[in-house]
This record gives sequence, structure tokens and C-alpha cells, in this order.
Amino acid sequence: MSPAGDGKRAEAVTNQPNVALSRQFQGGPGRLKVATYNVNGVNGRLPRLLEWLEETSPDIVCLQEIKTTDEKCPARVLEDAGYGSLWHGQRSHHGVAILAKGERPTELRRGLPGDELDRQARYLEAQVKGLVVASVYLPNGNPQPGPKFDYKLAWFERLNAHARALLDSGTPAVLAGDLNVVPTKADIYNEWLWRLDAVVQPETRAAFRRLVDQGWIDATRHLHPDERIYTFWVNDAAFRRNAGFRMDFLLLAPNLAARLVATGVDREHRGREKPSDHAPVWVQL
Repeated sequence: MSPAGDGKRAEAVTNQPNVALSRQFQGGPGRLKVATYNVNGVNGRLPRLLEWLEETSPDIVCLQEIKTTDEKCPARVLEDAGYGSLWHGQRSHHGVAILAKGERPTELRRGLPGDELDRQARYLEAQVKGLVVASVYLPNGNPQPGPKFDYKLAWFERLNAHARALLDSGTPAVLAGDLNVVPTKADIYNEWLWRLDAVVQPETRAAFRRLVDQGWIDATRHLHPDERIYTFWVNDAAFRRNAGFRMDFLLLAPNLAARLVATGVDREHRGREKPSDHAPVWVQL
């Protein structure tokens, strides 16, 4: 789960459809399908993860909130399903991973530079299939104001500094993950109800804007600039009403813009038995 609260408060119903189309592209010659998926516990959601991998066949997957250690990650099971994996885990909390069809990603970095004392497992970067890909799980920041929100903003600035260095290197790169930010009121079903949450605060949105202003391309908005698109729902009732948030992103380096073919949200996987509270998001390059 990302925003604060248990989702039991009164929630306005949106009449807007979620038009982040769940098109099941299987790819083509020379194309790559890159996805991000906050699984909210990889071992507990393993049946859903394997189901999604089989049905949609992504080439590269960035996972967040794996909530397990490297030693207890399901690497062997995923290998049997055709995916090599790289893990940066943490017991019961956080944790990120990168999967690749038919190969194991080559690790470049785990953790962001700028704070040697930070031990939270939130960033993993690898070279895979001709790309540099990062799986990112930005801190939630609630309650705000307070030390958790301060940590969120400081972490965001460290991400922005490293992202700038990636762009300066000229590397074809993808930042993929749950950034715990709702960029605009168009990215949430009812901004007013969540006005005190860390994900909609001006400081959080400003940090995200500084990131994309570097030149990173928000793939969803690049191809669907005006649609109501959600990737997270606090509970099943909210999902059934489509009362959601857009907080999961695939940010592309500018040198990948010409390769962007399609993007979507596999929304129906949020409605299956014992799902994550997030849906997978993907791009076709």
C-alpha cells in the first residue's frame, strides 16, 4: 500500500473510465516490453505474478515492495518460468527486483548515492537487453509533516541527482517503479479527500516535476496526455468504483522517445483473487 489510511473513508465515485488500455502486446521483432509492478509481497503474490508473466510475456520487469530478503526470494521459481532475476531485498519491508526473460540482469548499482547510512532497499539498477533499467520504490512519506516526509523529500533529491547523471551519460535508460507521487489532480479520482497525504503535497509534486524537467519522458502521459489513468486502488471496493491513483511510472530517457510504441496498465489483474493493490504498467519499445 502506498498512501496513508485504510481506504474506509467516504470516497467520491468517478464517472471517468480508466482508459489506460490493458492491451496484451506480445512484442515483435526487435521490440521490448518493459514493465513495472508493485507486487506488495512477492512470495505472497507469487501465483499472481507468475500468472501475469505467462499471460503478458514482458521482456523486462521491475518489481517493488517485494518484502523479503535476497535469500528468500523466489528466484528458482522465476527461473523455471523463464526469467532471470536480480534482487535487493529487505525483511518485511520495501525491496526491489529486476527480472529479464531468458537472462539474468547485470547489476550496476544497489541503493542511491548520497547517503551511506541509508539501508532501506529502494533502488536497484541493472544493464539488460541493451538498456539501463532501474527499479525504484520511493518512500511513502506519511505522516506529513514529520521525519518520514523529510526522508521522502531527501530521497527524491538523491534520485533526481542520480537520474541527471544517467541522462548526462547518454545511456538509453528507464526509471521504473512506484514513485509515491500523484503528479496532478488528473492522476487521482478525488484530490480533496487525500489533500493531507504525502503523495499529493506540493513539495512531492515539485520534486517529480524537477525529475521530468531533466528530460525524462513519462511514457503514459506522452501517449495518453488527457485520459484518467490509474495504477493503484486502496482496496477492492475502490477498485470496483475505479477510485484510483496514478503512482507507478515508466520514465524514459529522451533517446528512447522514438522507440516508444505503446503503453498500458494491466488493470484486470488488480481484480483477481488476492491481488496486489497496484496493477502492472508497461511500455512497448
